[in-house]
Amino acid sequence: MAGAGLRAAARRWLPRRDHGGPRAASSSPSCPGCGPPGPGAHCPGAPRSAPAPAPAGGPAEPSAHLWARYQDMRRLVHDLLPPEVCSLLNPAAIYANNEISLRDVEVYGFDYDYTLAQYSDTLHPEIFNAARDILVEHYKYPEGIRKYDYNPSFAIRGLHYDIQKSLLMKIDAFHYVQLGTAYRGLQPVPDEEVIELYGGTQHIPLYQMSGFYGKGPSIKQFMDIFSLPEMALLSCVVDHFLGHGLEFDQAHLYKDVTDAIRDVHVKGLMYQWIARDMEKYILRGDETFAVLSRLVAHGKQLFLITNSPFSFVDKGMRHMVGPDWRQLFDVVIVQADKPSFFTDRRKPFRKLDEKGSLHWDRITRLEKGKIYRQGNLFDFLRLTEWRGPRVLYFGDHLYSDLADLMLRHGWRTGAIIPELEREIRIINTEQYMHSLTWQQALTGLLERMQTYQDAESRQVLAAWMKERQELRCVTKALFNAQFGSIFRTFHNPTYFSRRLVRFSDLYMASLSCLLNYRVDFTFYPRRTPLQHEAPLWMDQLCTGCMKTPFLGDMAHIR
Repeated sequence: MAGAGLRAAARRWLPRRDHGGPRAASSSPSCPGCGPPGPGAHCPGAPRSAPAPAPAGGPAEPSAHLWARYQDMRRLVHDLLPPEVCSLLNPAAIYANNEISLRDVEVYGFDYDYTLAQYSDTLHPEIFNAARDILVEHYKYPEGIRKYDYNPSFAIRGLHYDIQKSLLMKIDAFHYVQLGTAYRGLQPVPDEEVIELYGGTQHIPLYQMSGFYGKGPSIKQFMDIFSLPEMALLSCVVDHFLGHGLEFDQAHLYKDVTDAIRDVHVKGLMYQWIARDMEKYILRGDETFAVLSRLVAHGKQLFLITNSPFSFVDKGMRHMVGPDWRQLFDVVIVQADKPSFFTDRRKPFRKLDEKGSLHWDRITRLEKGKIYRQGNLFDFLRLTEWRGPRVLYFGDHLYSDLADLMLRHGWRTGAIIPELEREIRIINTEQYMHSLTWQQALTGLLERMQTYQDAESRQVLAAWMKERQELRCVTKALFNAQFGSIFRTFHNPTYFSRRLVRFSDLYMASLSCLLNYRVDFTFYPRRTPLQHEAPLWMDQLCTGCMKTPFLGDMAHIR
C-alpha cells in the first residue's frame, strides 16, 4: 500500500505541459529543460540516446541553442512559483538537527540572558556608547571616536576577526572566506587583497589560528548576541585610526576594545540599565512564564545555570514570572563561569543568602529554592544524578552553553537564535524565493552546458556566470548588505551553521516556540539531500533535468 501511495503521489506531482495533459514519467529519452545534450553530456535523469537530429535548415549555432535553453528555463521558473509558494516556513517553529522526543525529557535546564530573558535591540547602542566612552576616558583613545554611533545593520553574529590583519570576515563551513564579506574598519577589502593576505587562497587554517571556543591567539569568532556592539565598535575604532593615518598595534587595539566591552558588563552598567527599565529591555516575559509553568504542571524538573549575578537575575525573573519564581526551579546556579563550569572540576558550589552573601558550609546537596554560585558540572551531576538524554538544556551561545554538554555529557541541547525569526520572514518573501530559484536554475544550466566550448558559447557562459554572481549578491543583501545571512554564504553553510548543527539538537527563535508543541512531541529532522542523492528537491531539480513538483502540494511536508 505504501508503494502505491508513493506512486500516486509521484503521478500527482508530475507537472503539466503548457499545451496539454500530464506527461508520462518515462515517455521521453531526455529531460525537458535540458535540450539536446552537448558533446559528451548526459542527463542523469534519463537514459542515453542518440543526439537529436539537426533542423532541416542545418545545425543551429551553439550559442543560439544555449540562449534558447536559457529562455526555456526562465519560463519554467516563472511557472514554478505561484504566489502561494511564499510563507511556507513558520518563524515560530522549532527546527530539529537530530530526532528528539520530548516525552523522554524529564529535566529542562536554561541559561538566563537571551534564553529565559530576551532583550530588545535597544540595548546594543547603550553597550556601544558606554564602551566607546570608556576607550576615550580610561584608555585615552582619540576624542574623534565619539563621532561614531552604533550601526545595527553593520555586523551579524558568527563572524571571525583576524587580529593581526584587522579583518572582520565571514567564513563558511569549509573554512573559506566568503569573498565580498571581508572588512577592515568600515571599508570592504578587495577580494584580491584577501587572497593575497592568506597566501594565495581563501582558506583560513582555523585549527591553527583559533581554539575550540573560537578564542584562538590569532582569530576570534563572535558567537553571542552581545558581540554585535563589540564588532561595531572594533570596526569603528579601526576605521578612525586608518582614516587619520594613526599607527597602532592591532593586538593592543583589539584587546582594549574587548576590555572596554567587558567593563560594561563587569562594572554592572548593563545590569543597571535593564533593572531601571525592564519594560523597555525585556521582551516576551509573559511567554517565558507560560513555558516554565507549563513544564512544571507536566511534572518536569527545571534548573537554571547562568553567568549573571543573582541580584540581576532575581529582578528580571520577578518581572517576568513573579516573586515566587524560584519555586519553579529545582536548582538555581548563578555566576557559574561557563564554559569552564562544564570542564573545570576544581571550583566548588557556594550557597548565597537572600542578600547575596556567601556561606562557607560545604555543599552536600542542591536544595530547591536555594541559590548557588559557581561550582562545576561534575559535582552537579553527582548531586542531582541528572544525566544523559533525559536532560534538555537551552542556551544562546553555541560554545559556552551547548558544546560541552552535547559532546562530553550526552545532554540534549536547544539553541536560541533570535535572528532566525527575521531570516525566515525574508526567506518567505517572493523576492527571495524567485531570486534563489532562478539562481539555482541558472547554476544548473551552467553545469549542463559547460561542454559547449566554442568562442561564442564561452561568451554566453561568461554572461551567465556574471548574472549568477549578481543574483548571489542580491540574495545576500536581502539579509545584510555587508555579510548576508548568518546561516549561509553564497551556497555553503556558514561556520556558524556548522557549529549550530553540531552542538544543538533543536534550534528556535525564542523559548516561547515551545508553546506551539505538546510536551510529548517528537521532532523529526528533514532528510536533506546529500550531493549524490537525487530526491524531489527544489535545489536539485532546478538544474534543468526535470520540473519541480508544484510547491503548493509540497507545503504540508515542511
